[in-house]
Order: sequence, then C-alpha cells, then structure tokens
Amino acid sequence: MNVSLAQLKSGEKGRVERIHARRCAARRLYEMGFNIGADFEVVKNDMGPVIVSLFGNNIAVGRCLAQKIIVKQSN
Repeated sequence: MNVSLAQLKSGEKGRVERIHARRCAARRLYEMGFNIGADFEVVKNDMGPVIVSLFGNNIAVGRCLAQKIIVKQSN
C-alpha cells in the first residue's frame, strides 16, 4: 500500500515510490538519499521531524516534506 512517509510508525520499513515536491525540495531530498527505490526504516515518528535510517545514516525530515514522500510499506 502506498502512503506518505509521515503516516508510517517507528520501526516500520518501506521503499520510496514517488516524491510530490517542487523542484528545489525534490532535489534536496534526492541529495539526502531519498531516491526512488531507496529502502529505509523509520526510527522515530511521534512529534517533530520524522527520523529515518537511510543507507546507515539517520536523517531528519520535517513533517510537511515527509507528507510529500510517497512510500510503499515493506512490513
């Protein structure tokens, strides 16, 4: 099922399917490693930014931007 990154809970895994952001934001996400097909695990998603483990690095993504990252759950 495809959902936004902001909807996943801590400990859930997924794969990036699409990014619905403007050019500048999308480029920044690609530079951080959020490429289509990238696998990740949500480390923290309660209050504040969503923290994701991506390629062995923890990356914080603001909630507004996390809603624009469409992912497929792996669990």
